[in-house]
Amino acid sequence: MKIFFIGDIVGSPGRGAVKNLLAGLKKKFAIDFVIANVENAAGGSGVTSKVCDELIESGIDVFTSGDHIWKRKDVFQIIDKYPQLLRPANFPPGSPGKGSGIFQTKDNFRIGVINVLGRVFMQSLDCPFRTARREIEQLSKDSKIIILDIHAEATSEKIALGWYLDGLVSAIVGTHTHVQTADERILPQGSAYITDVGMSGPLDSVIGRRKEDVLQRFLTNIPTRFEVASENVQLQGVVIEIEEKTGKAKSILRIQKKI
Repeated sequence: MKIFFIGDIVGSPGRGAVKNLLAGLKKKFAIDFVIANVENAAGGSGVTSKVCDELIESGIDVFTSGDHIWKRKDVFQIIDKYPQLLRPANFPPGSPGKGSGIFQTKDNFRIGVINVLGRVFMQSLDCPFRTARREIEQLSKDSKIIILDIHAEATSEKIALGWYLDGLVSAIVGTHTHVQTADERILPQGSAYITDVGMSGPLDSVIGRRKEDVLQRFLTNIPTRFEVASENVQLQGVVIEIEEKTGKAKSILRIQKKI
């Protein structure tokens, strides 16, 4: 089983990268299932029904998200319409949507996907560590293959969660910082791990936004609108190979592909 996890899709450039490159990458690596973080997919912040439809058509099976999931007002109308759209599981009870689910490949293999949000330098939510263990306990009844997206700022929090969940899930992948890390590995108990899978969007930018806008903010400290950049667009992510019978990861490969 090969699963492709695509890093945070940023605006129309990121969606364009998925549209132009995903089919070829799926064929090249014999991908069975595709997961992508989409919390920045609509104009650089949030997600909409139109964007979901576009990304489904491009070949993505499940969407994870993060702290920007509520940025677009219509998400409250669509989050229950799209079963493949997840919000972080550690939002308080009563929040719309769901933070995990069981999904099927075209060959009818079941895959569990969990989305949690970190707390260090971010929102004060329920504990992602305990939330993850609770969600794993439920999903493991139906699938040995479980992929977890930890959407977090601090590398220490992501790494700690990786050690905490090693052997309980097939992979722990980090999102949010938009900078792909070079620490992909298989942990001792068989879970694949990477601190951040990177970004699908414009690399000649500051994490997807126009350099000029961000520099203006740093130099003057005056609030500035950050527009999505457009130069040097690339799709980033990881291909994870998993043993179907055990749910253990066999390999994890970083992907960087320019349009």
